[in-house]
Amino acid sequence: MKSDMIWTLVAFAFYLAGMLLIGAAYMKKTKSSEDFFLGGRGLNGWVAALSAQASDMSGWMLMGLPGAVYAFGTGQIWIAVGLLIGTILNWAIVSGRLRRYTIRANNSMTLPKYLENRFEDKHKIMLLVSSVAIVIFFLVYTASALSAGGKLFNSIFGIDYKICLTIGAVVILGYTFMGGFMAVCVTDFVQGLLMLAGVVTIPIIAFFLVGAGNVMDNITASGVEAHHYLNIFNDEKGQTLSAIDIISQLGWALGYFGMPHILVRFMAISSEKEVKKSRVIGCVWCAISLCFACFIAIVGRAYLVPALANNKSENVFIEMIQKVFNSDIGLPFVGGIFLCGILAAIMSTADSQLLVTASSVSEDIYHSCIAPKADSKKVLLVSRITVLVVAVIAYIIALDPKSIMGPVSNAWAGLGASFGPIILMSLYWRRTNLAGAAAGVASGALSVIIWDYIPLAGGQTLGDKTGLYSLVVGFAVSLILIIIVSLCTKKPSEEMLKAFDDVKNGINCGCDEKA
Repeated sequence: MKSDMIWTLVAFAFYLAGMLLIGAAYMKKTKSSEDFFLGGRGLNGWVAALSAQASDMSGWMLMGLPGAVYAFGTGQIWIAVGLLIGTILNWAIVSGRLRRYTIRANNSMTLPKYLENRFEDKHKIMLLVSSVAIVIFFLVYTASALSAGGKLFNSIFGIDYKICLTIGAVVILGYTFMGGFMAVCVTDFVQGLLMLAGVVTIPIIAFFLVGAGNVMDNITASGVEAHHYLNIFNDEKGQTLSAIDIISQLGWALGYFGMPHILVRFMAISSEKEVKKSRVIGCVWCAISLCFACFIAIVGRAYLVPALANNKSENVFIEMIQKVFNSDIGLPFVGGIFLCGILAAIMSTADSQLLVTASSVSEDIYHSCIAPKADSKKVLLVSRITVLVVAVIAYIIALDPKSIMGPVSNAWAGLGASFGPIILMSLYWRRTNLAGAAAGVASGALSVIIWDYIPLAGGQTLGDKTGLYSLVVGFAVSLILIIIVSLCTKKPSEEMLKAFDDVKNGINCGCDEKA
């Protein structure tokens, strides 16, 4: 094995061991299901913010998004614009009020449980519908994250993809299984810092190595016309993007309102004061990371000549790090640490998805529907077993390696359309009732499945035929049905309306101050 590879391997081993140690440290502190799923609502502002953003910006931010921009030009940047808008709005209008409402709604620990309590659902309709949607779409999402980890190890070390996939899955499963929510959040905090350091440092170094005066010529030499490539309204061939293309990319913003692994961080923040701090930290982190993720692709096009093939474009950041630190600077251990930043992006999302999926099965289905009298220790045991089972199923799905961007896009659409509209309406429209909520979640999920997976247009799916992102369609269908069904059915009870007003006014909901 080459010395460069040995130093990179040492860096990875050091990093992975550190993540497992964090999991082991928090295992002793995790004594109940509330500790396992919400960390006792004890997150401070920094950990909450970086954990939320790191769990959001998975391997696709350092592999999928740069790969799309690298291959198809800066017209793909509209995705990043949409995500930044969604992040800002989510922190601004959802974070504080959702935290208050989950406390007011009988101290709800999971998103399905919040919807059940919020709408006084005694028949557990919301619980089951929401849990099924989470399990279906998060299995795909988790599998894509594990697959990204396998591709990373495979690209760096040349080891068989299945072996690489196994290593990554075992480590992620290890600290999530042991330490639960706090282990996931603390590891995500560390991983968020590492991701930020890598995404900012590498493209700046590569840019200076290329030289500002050579960027345009090098991009053209890579096989695309630089002026077309750098025009955000064109694709890489110089064709003007359609309105549907831009709307679909901006539509990624809608997904944020329905992402359980992000929303659960809002629920776990320790106080209103910490929520306000987290908003600023989270939005700044997101803006910097998304801008530099796109910058990676542009600089990579100029720095990596000859250009990567389109089917290898998702490796652009990996190739840049290796070329900078192994060939140009000669610091392979440092390069290995920065490569761990990509692994951090992958792990920080996969662990959160594992935990949310496990919470839906163990807390919402097992504890609420099957064994309501089970004590906290029994639920904690079932939770850990569920983490193991979910990880194994996601691992099996990930054995067939696919593009990272595709599965993430579909899962993002499914979760965003299922939960985004009802979260917003549950927080801001008094008239929303149980029937409307159930119709919204079910129709959002079904719309995405039909739009993306069922060939209804001459052998093509409606998504392929129209080019319109399924999240835009599913979100609109869900929102419309919530309104129509709520207005056509029984009004919410006086108790439900009082709870809404309490949260709106910041009273009787565990708040230390008004938001």
